[in-house]
Amino acid sequence: MKRLKKILFTAFMAAVPVLLPAQKVFDMNLWQGGAPNSNGDTGDTAKVRVYLPSAKEATGRAVVICPGGGYQHLAMEHEGYQWGPFFNNMGIAAIVLKYRMPHGNPDVPLSDAEEAIRLVRRNAAQWGVNTGEVGIMGSSAGGHLASMVATRSVKDARPDFQILFYPVITMMPDITHKGSHDNLLGKEPKKKTEREYSNDIQVSRVTPRAFIALSDDDHAVLPANGVSYYTELYRHDVPASLHVFPSGGHGWGIRESFKYHVEMELMLRAWLRSF
Repeated sequence: MKRLKKILFTAFMAAVPVLLPAQKVFDMNLWQGGAPNSNGDTGDTAKVRVYLPSAKEATGRAVVICPGGGYQHLAMEHEGYQWGPFFNNMGIAAIVLKYRMPHGNPDVPLSDAEEAIRLVRRNAAQWGVNTGEVGIMGSSAGGHLASMVATRSVKDARPDFQILFYPVITMMPDITHKGSHDNLLGKEPKKKTEREYSNDIQVSRVTPRAFIALSDDDHAVLPANGVSYYTELYRHDVPASLHVFPSGGHGWGIRESFKYHVEMELMLRAWLRSF
């Protein structure tokens, strides 16, 4: 009986994921030779915080994380830094991006996100990363930035996969998040510009695979954003996974107070292990 209990206890402990501390964490400026584009804010500097798993646990995969904040500020903790240990525990390097605010110039955050992906690939050998397994993740307005990179960036700035939480996708006035729209494009952009930065319209057959999660009762960023994006991915034969939780509202990130926190993590883990 004692032996049986010992065996069962050992099996249980083996099934419980161990939260390993990041082997190495460090900050660095994103741009070493001066940032391109300008948002008129000289004090707004793009930075990254890099979380590297131990060499023993590293899988070679990495993800650039773009927190949300309506293109006005950044929710750096629960949509950024607090994700580091989660990914490191899976052997994935996490690079949290503090991108510059657009103030009406969308090229500012876009260039930061693209450079963050290039930065990971330039340091691939040193950081234990496979250059063909660099993804991008974003929440809310950060999800718009991530999907913007996923649908338009090319060559060494193109991500290999995307993870989107309750994302802003469209810039069309009837569905978009008004704050993100106004901060990114200005209050009175041309219709052509709104269409250009509506990322569901930009999906193609080469758009990278996606994981999308949101809440049905999100009144800040309408669920139609993420659902429309998934529909276009499906229509273009891009592998995608859409998860709509019954409740939770907006902005839960990796907070344990989110009712479906455990389920969300399990779904994301399963998806990441599926390819």
